[in-house]
Amino acid sequence: MSEKLEFEHSQNLKMKTILIVDDEAVIRDLCSRALKGYHIVQAGNGQDALTTFDKGGIDVILTDVMMPGMDGIELLKRLKAKEPTIVVIIMTGFSEKDVILNALKADADDFISKPLNLLQLKTAIDKALVKKALKEEIASLKSLDQLKSNFLSSISHKFRTPLTSISLFLQNLATGVFAADDPQFRMNVRLVSDESAYLERLVSDLLVFSRMMDTGRALRREPFSFTQAIQTILGESREISIKPSIETVLDLQDVPALKVDREKIAFALKQIIDNAYKFSGEQGEVRISLRADATGLFIEVRDSGAGIPQDEIPKVFEKFYQFDPHNTGQVRGFGLGLYYAREFVRMHGGSISIESAVGSGSSVTVWLPLNDSKGA
Repeated sequence: MSEKLEFEHSQNLKMKTILIVDDEAVIRDLCSRALKGYHIVQAGNGQDALTTFDKGGIDVILTDVMMPGMDGIELLKRLKAKEPTIVVIIMTGFSEKDVILNALKADADDFISKPLNLLQLKTAIDKALVKKALKEEIASLKSLDQLKSNFLSSISHKFRTPLTSISLFLQNLATGVFAADDPQFRMNVRLVSDESAYLERLVSDLLVFSRMMDTGRALRREPFSFTQAIQTILGESREISIKPSIETVLDLQDVPALKVDREKIAFALKQIIDNAYKFSGEQGEVRISLRADATGLFIEVRDSGAGIPQDEIPKVFEKFYQFDPHNTGQVRGFGLGLYYAREFVRMHGGSISIESAVGSGSSVTVWLPLNDSKGA
């Protein structure tokens, strides 16, 4: 191996963290010495191992079976329940067939026999890291495949309803069901016109999302006036235009023009503001406030709509999820707006939070840090 490859291999190893779990300190110490080059953390029992794992950053777990309290098999089951792709190596004797069988059923990744062979231990850890990378790649591919399936299903569903309405109208028109002076004819023309406009908006939204999906692109930071952006969104929003009885209340304090990616932050604000009107009734109030303190800038959008059940709130930022308060099955859009809104705010070092209660409306707050947002 060349010096360059040896250096890169060494650097990669240092980034990997191995959790050694054994109630015997001498065993943990011997394993740690054999695994030089890795970052080693230790736990003397199963419960301490779970606590350490929950803090994050663990790549491989090497655990004994026979431990007081929680044994290695139970630890294995709990770890796999938390993270199916985590790689767990069991230390045991080859003669313990029942133990090996139970560990295999619980999805153990490898076994090391006792007494330990330190060379075998090092080899097992190297193999485990390769296996973990493959597991994560497979999980990522499955996730992408599921997202693609969900996206195609969502598009098909969203396009089907307006296309069906338009198709039925044209068929009726072709067969002479409607007369030109029939009031039903004029009403259906308006409906078809609305459905055609909706299809146009869907196509436009798809083009926007296709451009926005490149979240890996570097932020193009420029001075951004939040007051002006909010007023522009309010003036151009279709959701507002179709609900003229909803009162808009603005409390926009004088705040600094932060340096942000204009397109991404404007997109995030538009999704939040549009949703406030979209999920409000025909009457009510949407209150938008803007303020800043020593830590950052706050934009709050509060509506008097139906509200969201507590168990639904974490889901609203998931891809393709759409809250349907009236169970109509006809919520328009793709369920991507809030997902990307949160992604773009996070890219700026900020956060989005939601407070809501059924029957009492919802409040969405965006926080952006002053220091990060002012960066180049």
